Amino acid sequence: MRITHKVDYGVRVMATIAAHERDAPGRPVTRAVLAERDDVPPGFLFDILRQLRNGELVRSVRGGDGGWLLARPADTITVADVIRVLDGPLASVRGVRPHELMAEGGHEPFISMWIAVRSALRSVLEHVTVADLASGSLPDDIAVLASQPDAWDPHRAGR
Repeated sequence: MRITHKVDYGVRVMATIAAHERDAPGRPVTRAVLAERDDVPPGFLFDILRQLRNGELVRSVRGGDGGWLLARPADTITVADVIRVLDGPLASVRGVRPHELMAEGGHEPFISMWIAVRSALRSVLEHVTVADLASGSLPDDIAVLASQPDAWDPHRAGR
């Protein structure tokens, strides 16, 4: 899976907004603060925030004290939600979702393998929330996966 700059920045921005809301409930965080805090180019940040707003993950507040707030509680927004809003489906093969491959002429066991890949991605990305990231900790089962020595070896698949 390739994580784009947009997704990386978007996830970090969402965690920053969540942490800000935790520390200052009801007070929006400005785009300038987000750009500086998360080292996101301002023009790129504008596009990311627009997509997150259109995806109903954040909302904007106008005025002198305006800025950005989460559209719903941080513990209900997963990393998968952010990825889907910014980049589309978690897994696709040649631009087709794995469960649609049969109609595109796909064959077994390839279709099932790509379905399993999507399931593995979901097992992490649908269980880590913006609140988890804002708090600086991962759910226990995800932390265990990340703590495995093979997880850190770029040349090995985790077994």
